[in-house]
Amino acid sequence: MKETPLSNCERQFLLKAIEEKKRLDGRQTYDYRNIKITFGTDYGCCIVDIGKTRVLAQVSCELVAPKDSRPTEGILFFNLELSSMASPAFESNRQSELLVKLNRLLERCLRNSKCIDTESLCVVAGEKVWQIRVDIHVLNHDGNIMDAASIAAITALSHFRRPDVGIQGEEVTVYALEERDPIPLSVYHMPICVSFSFFQQGTYLLVDPCEREERVMDGLLVIAMNNVKITWNNQSGAFLNVQKTQSNAFHVR
Repeated sequence: MKETPLSNCERQFLLKAIEEKKRLDGRQTYDYRNIKITFGTDYGCCIVDIGKTRVLAQVSCELVAPKDSRPTEGILFFNLELSSMASPAFESNRQSELLVKLNRLLERCLRNSKCIDTESLCVVAGEKVWQIRVDIHVLNHDGNIMDAASIAAITALSHFRRPDVGIQGEEVTVYALEERDPIPLSVYHMPICVSFSFFQQGTYLLVDPCEREERVMDGLLVIAMNNVKITWNNQSGAFLNVQKTQSNAFHVR
């Protein structure tokens, strides 16, 4: 099932409202929607709501053989899924261009920024390491999936606890949660994404676009940052001049 396309009247109405610095939900240009985080009963489970956009993240782990190139490091794996339950525009079990892009951005934000100490996930060098898997399910889509997914992923990782292990000779014992207290992951920092949509070649800029604003935007700027610095930025769509200052802020022109 495909989503209903916007009519010319709706498109013109949205663009005119943006020119007049007005938004459908009453927000100002740089206002974020309310963010709500709800934790599940299991470690590493949380739901993040940004407005009406809802995302579920669940972290799991298992012992696996390490990569040959990094025998003393654990593995981080991210998997984001889009289902038709979240939006009629999504098709379940289909690798769409949007899905591939979102997964790549998520890996750049979290894995490539080295926010998790992967060396602490090593059990036996060259033989056994923990693989941490983060599954993210979009439950409802009303724009800005990337920001919601990044918040859900890093929150779930911070909340997660892995089983403790014991080593005797060549034998590795994984203890149940009832036998030993589980171990939290070593989180160096907490990067999150902030998305800006731009219109008319960057003349107008909005933060945290809703679904209808995304459908009329010219392009998207995604910035990943923690409380210290900006870790990376990704730009797609029309040309936008971006300058980074010494204060680690971006000026968009």
